[in-house]
Amino acid sequence: MALRRACAGQCRIVEAHWFGACRLQARLHFAAQWFEDVRVTVRLLPRPLPLQWLSSLWSKSKETLTFEADLDYAPSFHLEVFRHRWLTSRQIRVAAGSRDWGVCRPGPVVLTTRTDWTQELTPVVNSLINSRGYDLLSVRFGAESPHLVATVALEALSDEQAAAGFLGVMRELAAGASTHRHKS
Repeated sequence: MALRRACAGQCRIVEAHWFGACRLQARLHFAAQWFEDVRVTVRLLPRPLPLQWLSSLWSKSKETLTFEADLDYAPSFHLEVFRHRWLTSRQIRVAAGSRDWGVCRPGPVVLTTRTDWTQELTPVVNSLINSRGYDLLSVRFGAESPHLVATVALEALSDEQAAAGFLGVMRELAAGASTHRHKS
């Protein structure tokens, strides 16, 4: 697996267990103090169960890897990010006689339920913006263990370089979450 090769020299697998035929969970120990109590869960499509597998294909379920870890300092905020992208490859037909359409690519849009934006969120959001190439499906920060939970489509980790990049993004997110603590 690409993730195992990307981890070489950075961390080691402490234990691994299969839960059924479709879920593998492993505990990792990193050589450097980036994370504590790290768990990685790989969820595969249920190939051994043909009806469930077909249902998964029909609903366009993805095989995923979920990274869970505690940080040196628990974040003092709760943040959940779900990345949904709406893309089309079809040509848009413009009715005859209508104005020409201009297409622009907006920057990131953040919708929040917070009434104020605190400085401690800025490094985390910047790290998320910079991680766009890794198609994180979801990211959650919180004061309760695990402090950081991130899920990515398994296909995004198809080679060693992509897997190493994912670990780099996890380090950046952890650093962003603890930046505020180090400054105070």
